[in-house]
Amino acid sequence: MGTTGAPAMKIILASASPRRQALVTRLKIPFEIVAPEYEETHHPDEDPETTCRRLAEEKAGLVARRFPGDLVVGADTIVVLGREVLGKPTDSDDARRMLQALSGQTHLVKTAVALVLLDQKHHSGFIETTKVTFHPLETAEIDRYVALDPPLDKAGAYGIQDLSGIFVKQVNGCYHNVVGLPLARFYMHLKEHGLLPSLLTIKPL
Repeated sequence: MGTTGAPAMKIILASASPRRQALVTRLKIPFEIVAPEYEETHHPDEDPETTCRRLAEEKAGLVARRFPGDLVVGADTIVVLGREVLGKPTDSDDARRMLQALSGQTHLVKTAVALVLLDQKHHSGFIETTKVTFHPLETAEIDRYVALDPPLDKAGAYGIQDLSGIFVKQVNGCYHNVVGLPLARFYMHLKEHGLLPSLLTIKPL
């Protein structure tokens, strides 16, 4: 993929999430961060997976037009409790409401990942789902978490990698997916689609 002497293809992560940035860093693959100027829209007639996939694809598509020779990765994570999609809380009261709803319950965390490489007309993606069960939570515990580690930028009003990790009783599936990017699935997707040879700049072990 690519020609000798051509600039190495790199990953462009179309996300402002510091959690996703930290996860991609673990792959030791060159990447840059270009957060799209994008306002998420939710359509009431869409099912959660359709919404999640659409948002990831739209984020990737916006940035890909600026970087057609690089692999642009967009992602979107949602929390689904029963039939309700829990997005990012609007304020502290909304965060408390979400955490009270999650208390003692099992919910789904879904992350859609979209990959776009315009110069090679590559469009692909996937959705990873993880089941997460919370311990029953006391109001004081919720208040303390919201005060000490405000979760206003996190779907479902919690981040498993921060203080709210103590709320989690069980994780069934990919832990990194709950953080914001299913790292192993992402790496395998790159391999399966022949994208790694142009991304890796070091010799294999």
